[in-house]
Amino acid sequence: MLAVTINGDRHEFVEGTSILRALQSLGLKVPALCDDPRLQPIAACRLCVVQLAGAPRPVTACNTPLTNGMDIHTHTSEIEQLRRTNLRLLATRHTQGEHKFSLRELPSSGSENLKDVSFGPVRPELMDDSHPYIRVDMSRCIDCFRCVRICDEIQGQFAWRIWNRGDATRIVPDSGKTLLESSCVSCGGCADTCPTGAIEDKSIVTFGTPTKWTRTTCPYCGVGCEMMVGTRDNRIVQIKPALDAFVNKGHLCVKGRYAFDFTNAADRITEPMIRTNGLWKKVSWAEAIAFSAENLKRIAKTYGPDSVGVLGSARGTNEDNYLAQKFARVVLGTNNVDCCARVCHAPSAAAMKAMLGTGAATNSFDDVEQARGFLLCGTNATENHPIVGARIKQAVLRGAKLIVIDPRQIELARYADVHLALKPGTNVPLFNAMACAIVEEKLFDEATLRERVSGWDEFQQFIRGFTPEKMAEFCGVDARLVRQAARLYAESKPAMCFHGLGMTEHIQGTEGVMCLVNLALLTGNFGKPGSGVNPLRGQNNVQGSAHMGCEPGNLTGFVTIDEGCTLFEEVWRAKVPKTKGLNMMEMLDAASSGSMKALWAIGYDVALTNPNAHATTQSLESLDFVIVQDMFLNEVARACGSVFLPVASSFEREGTFMNSERRVQRVRKAIKAPGQTKADWEIICDLARAMGKAEFFDFHSPEEIWEEVRAVWKAGHGITYERLEHGGLQWPCPAEDHPGTTVLHAKSFTNGPRAPLKRIEFTATEETISPEFPFLLNTGRTLYQFNAGTMTMRTANAALRPADTLDMAPEDVRLLALEEGERVCVRSRHGEVVLPVRIVSAMKPGESFATFHTAHAFLNRLTGPARDSIVLTPEYKVVAVRIEKLADVNAQIIPASAKQPTSTLTSGHTEP
Repeated sequence: MLAVTINGDRHEFVEGTSILRALQSLGLKVPALCDDPRLQPIAACRLCVVQLAGAPRPVTACNTPLTNGMDIHTHTSEIEQLRRTNLRLLATRHTQGEHKFSLRELPSSGSENLKDVSFGPVRPELMDDSHPYIRVDMSRCIDCFRCVRICDEIQGQFAWRIWNRGDATRIVPDSGKTLLESSCVSCGGCADTCPTGAIEDKSIVTFGTPTKWTRTTCPYCGVGCEMMVGTRDNRIVQIKPALDAFVNKGHLCVKGRYAFDFTNAADRITEPMIRTNGLWKKVSWAEAIAFSAENLKRIAKTYGPDSVGVLGSARGTNEDNYLAQKFARVVLGTNNVDCCARVCHAPSAAAMKAMLGTGAATNSFDDVEQARGFLLCGTNATENHPIVGARIKQAVLRGAKLIVIDPRQIELARYADVHLALKPGTNVPLFNAMACAIVEEKLFDEATLRERVSGWDEFQQFIRGFTPEKMAEFCGVDARLVRQAARLYAESKPAMCFHGLGMTEHIQGTEGVMCLVNLALLTGNFGKPGSGVNPLRGQNNVQGSAHMGCEPGNLTGFVTIDEGCTLFEEVWRAKVPKTKGLNMMEMLDAASSGSMKALWAIGYDVALTNPNAHATTQSLESLDFVIVQDMFLNEVARACGSVFLPVASSFEREGTFMNSERRVQRVRKAIKAPGQTKADWEIICDLARAMGKAEFFDFHSPEEIWEEVRAVWKAGHGITYERLEHGGLQWPCPAEDHPGTTVLHAKSFTNGPRAPLKRIEFTATEETISPEFPFLLNTGRTLYQFNAGTMTMRTANAALRPADTLDMAPEDVRLLALEEGERVCVRSRHGEVVLPVRIVSAMKPGESFATFHTAHAFLNRLTGPARDSIVLTPEYKVVAVRIEKLADVNAQIIPASAKQPTSTLTSGHTEP
């Protein structure tokens, strides 16, 4: 500790603390307009000057570290006058006859910003109103460079540039034109940090500044960013990142920061409805609940409890999903319960549980800064998980090694030491080839294999059949690059693996993840910070929904029914059904065959997002009764809904989410739910009561539900709402004095002292090209839209990415005599869709990519029935297609998109 004197009082601080941070910790304010705790200090504004006893001149507090014995004075008359002089110099650029703002408007005690200060007349030539979310008025700029630095140091986008020097200095977008035309990815970091309002959120200009702030967790991807929600008159008017958040470290992406206005969408359903004679009719909650209970009881009595299925929601809270699976098991008496993890990371959970004993990420996002190498497999992180992607990018810019395995040249591939652009569907042979190189070149970790791994001898013999040279042509990659990637991963320790749905949504998705685990076991890249195997989850609570028990074979905590039955029956005071439950894909099969009669779909648009849309629709239409619980009238409701139950968004309720790194975090109510909408847990309790099971669902708050979760989930028993007030906790956290677990498998595995190496043979997809279907199509989402577009398409993100597109290589576009934006017919063996063409130079000839965010495009009419052989996850990531010009020679030309991220690429790996 360092002992220093500040204004005559003695204090102690840890070594490395700057003077400014020390002053701030004591509540002593000094002006520091160029300071942002997220950025490296540069002392540009020189307003934070302080006097040091014995020093010849004042020093800037932001970039001067404390030293032992320092004697600091913060508000002498000389220092106050110097600050005013420095501020006058800052104002020089804004002088047109007289200063545009009064120096009296910056108090000597310090000010965070000048946003409320009048700068005088606006200069139209310095205005830029092109962006749907961000207003730029550089007549208010004071050259603090915070916008430039946050874009460079945090986002890594380099979208803002400093042009010229001295009085001619200007900050402009890298396009040299408007912000919308630049490489900006709309994260809003520049608007968040700007101290003057030169760059500002349009929402507060339109609706006013917030009068209340609420801390909560983002409703989009599984990264789990914490945010501050600013509200005014029961409307969200601004969202800012929580500066002290574990995950996002004071940063957000475009969706978390700006895509919130779906809460006010004109087509939001706010009253329950029943469909009669094909028409939706508004009814009271009492009528809707009674109608639902009557039909569920009728069907269960007539056809048995296993004729009904329940689907939990990856957008719902842990508490919502816990009650959904409890309802299925206690009220209906069936294990027919699932969630959308089935179509995304069920292969990750199954593979990692089988090999490591725990089906979840092994490490924490904070390990990104400790890793010396990264292996990214089937994940376009800068678009699908932008905050993690930005952290990886910054680590690579600092010198970490990067291997990217993806069919397309995604943005991070441009930063990679090795990019393996494999042929879609060849994950298993590629990873086996990397393992072979590690074995052949003796890059394996002998101590780890000896002490913590089993099956080594058998694996060596097996894997030698997958030499990089033998696999190269089949996978479409150079054998030398495969060996280079193997060396980098084995030697750049610790190396951290992240994977996405480009790994899991294949017929060998589970086995592909097993191959990744093999690589970690071979090289010892597990059980330590900066290493491990880490699935990047697609939706905000897809990790939690499955972990809470929305899984036919597992109860809360991902324990099997046989393992957990005794404890659950004791806590529930009810029997747990022993019949084998159906997962979501099996439910649809059963509906098609006639044995499944009713479905309750909570926050899950199966009709739009499931593959092989024609067959999915037929299955749904075969059902006798369908409850749809959502915010909007989705495609399930349109196709076959019987009753619609309107729900509150995550901004309108309390609870918890669980992110990709096993972190449980609080969700807090920021605004009142509109109309008669209710939280999911309230609706589930209402329906349970109507079905005569009130005693098992006597809950009055999400915290009460969570207390029951703690009682049945041993690994989460130590996570209380009280503890979560101070930040999220990662399970396992078995006791209230346990700090949570940041790294799994440090000394042993959940299922024993050793983890087995798996010998995985390759099974090729049936989706192969032919003269009739000469292109391979990959599917996924993009930065500006999210999954089925339920939320983002009802915000100004629709202006940034207005339509689904078909991305094609320039060579293929020329070959087919197509134009940018031309609508084409895309046909597969399963169906057809019409999409506008987008020319992407990074696409490989013979391969294409399409997004699936709108019902207008309905991309899943193309995807087929193939499924992973172990967990039945659909094969979304490869389908053979042909591309045809529309018969109408006057086919409409539309913009493929109004705004693209700097990579001009979209993601191929995410949940549908």
